[in-house]
Parts: sequence; structure tokens; C-alpha cells
Amino acid sequence: MSTSRYTTHTRVRAEKSTAVVVPWDVKLMHMVGSFMFACLTLGVVFTVFWAAVHMPVFNLVGITVEGEVDHNNATTLRANVTTRMTGNFFTADLSQVRHAFEGVPWVRLATVQREFPNRLRVVLQEHRPVAYWGEESESRLLNMYGEVFEANLADLENEKIPRLKGPDSESQLVWKMYQALFPMFQALTLDLGNLELSERGSWRAYLKQGAVIELGRGDVAEVTARMHRVDQTLLGVVQKLGRKLQSLQSLDLRHDNGYAIRLHGVSTIEAAIPRN
Repeated sequence: MSTSRYTTHTRVRAEKSTAVVVPWDVKLMHMVGSFMFACLTLGVVFTVFWAAVHMPVFNLVGITVEGEVDHNNATTLRANVTTRMTGNFFTADLSQVRHAFEGVPWVRLATVQREFPNRLRVVLQEHRPVAYWGEESESRLLNMYGEVFEANLADLENEKIPRLKGPDSESQLVWKMYQALFPMFQALTLDLGNLELSERGSWRAYLKQGAVIELGRGDVAEVTARMHRVDQTLLGVVQKLGRKLQSLQSLDLRHDNGYAIRLHGVSTIEAAIPRN
């Protein structure tokens, strides 16, 4: 029995000692072969994918235009943008298409989506003008978000919108101020026409009746606080002078403890007394 165990143990040791040691250059060849096979596989996959992506069935055949097209014709829009498009369903640059649509007058925002297998869908949002912006010689408008945009003024549906002025960077503030002041003048039965913000930050309003209102400097809260003081006292002051609000020529709110007022037919200049 002991001889058998010894023989078995000797055989195992002999088998272990005869294990093949793979040389490093052979290992390197195996690694290079595996790498080349992987590259070849990826190349085949990429080639098949590239061929599939560029199949004629995926060539863009049309664009569906939806949303607000009150000032633009959908057919004209497609024709203008299509000439600047490149690629197919998979490769078309949606950002480029979006910018192309947003470069059209009256278009504020464009949302572009792919529509399998060969179309694009575009949803448009147009500018909603609320005021003219800048000088009368300019063709710029302000939308309901306080954003400045250029458009053909002949396309305006409502030409009786106010004119607002100010630095372009402050357009949203000017529109916000107008919205705050309009109901305050309306409560006095006065119609706010135009509003402007000077480069130095001073506000001036023009009423449709022709009066000029110097509002002074400040943000919306500060200016409306001064206007609130006017709302409470203006009617009484005008009536005391025997006039109506429609006779208002100007108001100056740039005083700390009150305001200056000028009315048609009322003067603070003493009449000259004729000498005999």
C-alpha cells in the first residue's frame, strides 16, 4: 500500500513539472491577434451601420410646420429653410434647422423633432408685439416678454400700440414699468401713451392727451410709489384750481415731498398792472 501511494505522489509531481510555459513573444502575438480581430469586428459593424444610416429611405423628403404661422406662410418657410439644410434623418443638424427657422422675421422660437423615417416636424412660436421700440425711424418692436425684434411694420395687425424707448439691455424693465404704470394712469382717466428710459436712468411718460410726466429715477417699486402719491391727490389739486384732468400739461415727480404740476389756463406768473 505504501508503495502505491508513493508512486501516485511521484506521478503528480512529474505532471506538474512538465507544465508548458508560454513564451512572452507568443503571448504578445495572441494579444495582437485579439486586438486586430476586435478592430476588424468594429470596422465591419461601423461599415454596416454607416451604410444603413445613409440608405436612400432616410433622405429627408419634407418638413411639417405647425404652431403659429400668422405672419409667415408655411410653404415659404419650408422653401427658405430647406435650401440651407444638409444631411438626412439621422445626420441633419437640428440646431442648424432651428436657427434657420428662428432667423425668419416674426419667428421667436422653433422646436425641431425628427419624424421617422424621413421627415422633420417643426413647431413655431411667433412674436406677439406689444409696443414699438426705439425711434420712429426704426422698424423694431417689443414682444410680450420684453424682447426686441425686427419685423415689417406693415404686417402689424394693431398699429395703435405704444412706443417704448431705452437701452436695449433694459427692454424687459421698460416693458415691466409700462405694465405697472398703465393701470395707475387709467385709474385717473388718463391714457398712458409712450414711455422712455434715458441713458442716465430717468423715466419719462407721455400721455395720449399730450401731457409729459417726469417720473424720476428708480425701479418699478420706487416709481410706482411716487405715482401712488399722485393718484391720491391729483384730482383734488386740479379741482381746486377749477380745471379738469384733461387740462394737464405736465407733472414733475422728481421732488422729495411733492410734485410740480402745470395745467392749461393756469399760470403762476402775476399779470402786469397797467399804469395810468
